[in-house]
Amino acid sequence: MKKNFKDIAKNVIELEIQALKKLKGSINNSFNQAVNIIAKCQSKIIFCGVGKSSKISAKLSSTFSSIGSPSFTLSASDASHGDLGSISKKDILILLSYSGETNELKNIIQYAKRNKIILIGIVSKKNSTLYKAADIKLYIPEVKEAGHGIVPTSSTSAALALGDALAIASMEQRKFGKLDFKKLHPAGSLGHKLKTAEDLMVTKKKIPFINENKTIRNGLNIINSKKLGVLVALNNKNITSGIFTDGDVKRVIKKNIDIDKKKIKFFMSKNPISIEKDTLAVKALSIMNEKKITCLCVFDKKNKKKTIGLLHIHNILASNIS
Repeated sequence: MKKNFKDIAKNVIELEIQALKKLKGSINNSFNQAVNIIAKCQSKIIFCGVGKSSKISAKLSSTFSSIGSPSFTLSASDASHGDLGSISKKDILILLSYSGETNELKNIIQYAKRNKIILIGIVSKKNSTLYKAADIKLYIPEVKEAGHGIVPTSSTSAALALGDALAIASMEQRKFGKLDFKKLHPAGSLGHKLKTAEDLMVTKKKIPFINENKTIRNGLNIINSKKLGVLVALNNKNITSGIFTDGDVKRVIKKNIDIDKKKIKFFMSKNPISIEKDTLAVKALSIMNEKKITCLCVFDKKNKKKTIGLLHIHNILASNIS
C-alpha cells in the first residue's frame, strides 16, 4: 500500500506556519534596538551558531553582505583556536542558539563581554547563558518540531525568518535602495532587472540632436546617419524643445511639404516624454508601451530641461528586459 506523503508535507508546513505566527507575536522593542544598532554599525556584522544554527548564520551573513552590511560567519569551534582574533571591538556579534547553552559558544560569549563587543542573542531559552549575557535579546518562542518533534524544522524556519526581518529592517533604516542593491549585484537576473536608463541610454555624440530651426532636410540626414529613427530638437539655449521622428518625416513628405525650407520646430512634438537617469529600465519600457512610443529622453534631476541621453526600446530589449 502506497503511503500518501502529501499529508506529511502539509503537516510539516503547518507546523512551520504556526512557528512563524508565534514568532510574529513575540516581536517587541528588542527588535527595534537590534535594528538601530545594526544600522549604525561602522564595522562588521558577525554571525555564529552551532549545528543547524551555523547553516542559518551563513545564509544570514550572505544576506547582510548583499545589502551593504559587511558580514561574515564565525566558526564556533575555530573561535576557541585563534579565530576570536577576527572580531574587533567595533563589530556586532550575533549568536544563534535554540538552547543558548551550547558549549562552543561560551568562549565567544566571554570574549564578547570581556572586550565590550555588542552581543545580540537569538535564542529560545530565557534561562540560558546566551539569553542572560546578550546585550540585546531576540526571543524565539519554543515551537513544535516536525519528525516526531525532534528534527530542527519549525525552530530553524523561525530563526531564519527573524534574521531576514533584521536584514530588511536595517536596510530600510539605512535607506539602502534599489540602486544601492544594483551596485552589489551587477550580474545575473537581478542585475538585469535593476538596470537603469543611465546604464542603457545613448549618450553624447551618439544622441541625434538638432537645432529646432534647422530644416526637415537637415533632420532627415541626421536621422539616416544616427539610425535611431528620431531627433532630439534643441532651442538656441540648448534646452530640449521637442522630438521629431521618422514617422513625422513620412507624414510631412506625404503632404508634399518642402523639406528644404520648412523648419523642424513647426512639425516636432513639443514637451517630449522624459525620464530621470536613475529610472529602472523595466519602468521605462512600461512607459514606452503605455504611450506607444519607442524612445525616451533622459535627464539628470539637476536639470530636467537638458537631455543627457536617449533611451531606445531596442537598447532595453537587447538587454533581455521585458
